[in-house]
Parts: sequence; structure tokens; C-alpha cells
Amino acid sequence: MTPDATILSRQYTDLLRANGCSERTIDNYPYALKGFTRFLGERPLTSASADDIVAYQVEIAARGRSDSSVRVATYALRGFFRQVLERTDWNYAKLPRPRRPKRLPEVLSAQEVEAILDAAPSPKYRAAFMLCYGSGLRTDEVVHLEPRHVDSHRMVIRLERGKDRKDRQVMLCERLLEQLRACWKRYSPAQYLLEGKHSGQPIAATSIQRAFRAACRKTGITKPVTPRA
Repeated sequence: MTPDATILSRQYTDLLRANGCSERTIDNYPYALKGFTRFLGERPLTSASADDIVAYQVEIAARGRSDSSVRVATYALRGFFRQVLERTDWNYAKLPRPRRPKRLPEVLSAQEVEAILDAAPSPKYRAAFMLCYGSGLRTDEVVHLEPRHVDSHRMVIRLERGKDRKDRQVMLCERLLEQLRACWKRYSPAQYLLEGKHSGQPIAATSIQRAFRAACRKTGITKPVTPRA
């Protein structure tokens, strides 16, 4: 990215965070903006038009990217040009909106889940997978868990302002508790239950998703499944 594009991307990230967007959105939207910047080549972001966004949608789809990827890129770019560059001269309503396909969810068998857990790149990611598939947490919820949220006496995990901004509790099984304790002893996290490379910073939801896809490839699972986003 050019220096100007880098500055604009940071502004967008700060704006998303100030607006209370989820960590997943804060990760994905600037990433989509970076891809659009590469698509433009030497042209500055400020010179882009609505037609460029449409062309980028077509280019993403032609590369075989999922409908979800096209949709995220569309919303990310609409938000950037409207909120950061304040392009009020565009009719954003005319930008194509990729339809969300209605599909029955793919279900993993118990054997497939075990294979994915065994293929996790580290105990930290194994714990993250177990939180998603064992307790039904979303990746955005997993990354914000702190040790105080785990109640080993009542065998529950307390989620503060989780899905739909509501507090809730989920069941904690003995096997998951043992895995979390093992991670605690191995990594000694400073604040979050599962931390990234830097102490006191949560592991990124995108890191969990990438590790999950790698585990699926390693085990030969081709079903279109993901940890809950």
C-alpha cells in the first residue's frame, strides 16, 4: 500500500473501532480495502469510482472467492468511501449487493471434529476449536474471553455482551476445562484466556479461522465448514 493508502486505512480502522464494530469487522474491512488498493494499482484510492468497486466485485468473483468474500468487500468499500472519504456524490444504493445464498448448514461428524482437534497447530488453537464446537461460541466471543469468565465450580463460561450484545452463559465440559487449564499453564496469559503473539493482546479471530482451514486441509475434510464467526 502507498503511504496515503496506509494512512487512510488506519483512519478507517479507527473509525470502525470508534463505532463499536466487532473485532472481526475491524480485521476484515481494512483487509478488503487493502485488496482493493492492489486492484487499483498505481491509482490513488481517492480517484476510485463506483464503477471501480463493481469491477472489483467481478474480479473477486472471477478468482473463485466465496459470495461472503464479495459481500464483505462490497460493504467494506461502501463504508470507506462514504465515511472516510465522504463521497456523498455517489448513489450507493445502486452498487450491486451480492445475495447471501440460502444453504443448509454442513454438519461435521464426531470423528471429523476429533480429527480437526488433533490437527490443531498448537494447544491454543485446539482450545479455540473446542470453544467453538464444544460450547458453541463465536470466534469473536472466543477471542475476548478472560480467565475470570470461566467458572469451574458451576461448570459454565460467562459471556459478557456476546451475540446480540447480551450477556449469557454456556456449559463447560470437563474435557474443555482440562484443555483451558493446560493452556493456562503453558502460556501464562496476562489478560485474555487465549492471547496472540503479544502478551495482553487477544488472539485474532482471523488467526483462528486460518488455523481451522489449515486443519481441515490437513485432515482432508472438504466440507464448507468454519468455526462460528
